[in-house]
Amino acid sequence: MKDLKTLRNEIDVIDKEIVALYEKRMDAVLGVAAYKNKNSVPILNSSRENEVIERNLNLLKNKDYLIPTEKLLKTIMDISRDYQSSKIFALAEKRDKSSIMDLEYELKKDDDEKKYSVGFQGVPGSFSEEALIQYFGSNTISRSFSEFQDVFEALQNGKIDYGVLPVENSSTGGITEVYELLRKYGLYITGEKCIKVSHNLLGIKGAKLEDITEVYSHPQAFQQSNVFFKNYPNLNLVPYYNTATSAELVSKKNSNTIAAVASEKAADLYNLDILEKNINYNTQNYTRFIVISKNVEVSENCNKISVVITVPHKTGSLYNILSNFAHNNLNMMKIESRPIEGKPWEYFFYIDFQGNLINPEIKKAVALIERNSSYFKLLGNYTCTT
Repeated sequence: MKDLKTLRNEIDVIDKEIVALYEKRMDAVLGVAAYKNKNSVPILNSSRENEVIERNLNLLKNKDYLIPTEKLLKTIMDISRDYQSSKIFALAEKRDKSSIMDLEYELKKDDDEKKYSVGFQGVPGSFSEEALIQYFGSNTISRSFSEFQDVFEALQNGKIDYGVLPVENSSTGGITEVYELLRKYGLYITGEKCIKVSHNLLGIKGAKLEDITEVYSHPQAFQQSNVFFKNYPNLNLVPYYNTATSAELVSKKNSNTIAAVASEKAADLYNLDILEKNINYNTQNYTRFIVISKNVEVSENCNKISVVITVPHKTGSLYNILSNFAHNNLNMMKIESRPIEGKPWEYFFYIDFQGNLINPEIKKAVALIERNSSYFKLLGNYTCTT
């Protein structure tokens, strides 16, 4: 048996060889990083890593070392990936400015009780107004606008401090117009509020369901109540601005032949009867409203980031972007595509994921996504309420 000194000397010689070989390996890793940066190839390639580990484990003569050797190889892979990531990020920073890394934002306190002027689309009694009150409080100065775009313009022109707009419904999906306006006007999401939506068929006092020939409401309210209306094919469904505006119209026209799909609050506000209650087919019907601002606002409690991107129109481009989420442990909450006008089969991708831009590591990870996108826009960093 060899003595301890001899064994330690052997280990010292082997360690020296390991360091020399490791240095050569990291030189090769640098070359791989440069290639991936130039060709927008994702850092993580799980199948390649698994293949390398399995091939090298098969070279072991002493199978007792199988588990510790696998651990060693995985650790080397992790170190290589992290090093590649840092180098690619440094190259991206050096080559072109990152809007995320240069991002300036207002650090807000969540207990801010300042009185704001806030705009919403529709009239009093709408679900948008309800979301506004629940988010900002009843003491807020609220202003109503006819169209979604009017809210954006008022905010951009400094007539209001914030806007509240519906962006997604649990039954019928995203509201395309709001997404497009958000991107077009360059405004930011600073908060969100989810409201449970219950639709009712409203008519003037004394009207009966059998009297009704026309129904007014927002198209999404009709979609969310389509099971009910299948039983009444004789009714003419007329798309209108929103649910509360429809209730207001019915009240003004004062005819027992027209009705509206709207909330109980709208019925009370416009002195209408509820002819049929809860006509939406999904009893768990929620609408998500966003709070928009001219400026990026981030607080310590923000946990959700929204971005919109486009990718190069070639095979694997979207995969290359999405792999950055996996590699950087970013939990994706939603991805939705919208066609790009004038570019058939090309899309904007709206993505929600968990994170706070105050965290430098999150900021770097988002900058890598930006770096690999053809187009990138931060939509906001805010607190998730769902």
